[in-house]
Amino acid sequence: MKTLYSTKSKVTGGRMGTATLSDSDLEINMAPPGGNQKGNNPEQLLAMGYGACFDSALGVVKKMESASFGSTTETSVDLLQGDNHEYKLSVKIHVIADSTDLSADDIQKLVEKAHQVCPYSKATRGNIDVEVTSEVK
Repeated sequence: MKTLYSTKSKVTGGRMGTATLSDSDLEINMAPPGGNQKGNNPEQLLAMGYGACFDSALGVVKKMESASFGSTTETSVDLLQGDNHEYKLSVKIHVIADSTDLSADDIQKLVEKAHQVCPYSKATRGNIDVEVTSEVK
């Protein structure tokens, strides 16, 4: 495979520090989830990144299948804690389709195909529980 893009991040201070990118002026103040501190946490960033990647993968599937509909992708990320500081992530992706004559079942099949195409889905498969759902408005 050829590399289409590479980036590098630098994080200092973990969940209570800062994060920067080597190829952008973006700097994010990190803050632990559920706190009152101003900033963002890794779970929020994962939700945004996974959602953007999944929505793009859905666009690829739409082209492959000659399907036309509008869509919004909502992504929820849960940070779970078990015994002895055992942590795990869970992701829910929900696609809301509109402007289409396709059935809810047809939309769901396309969303499931996007789940096979999405690089984030491939990277997390077998490691993170991911639920993929859809609806037609």
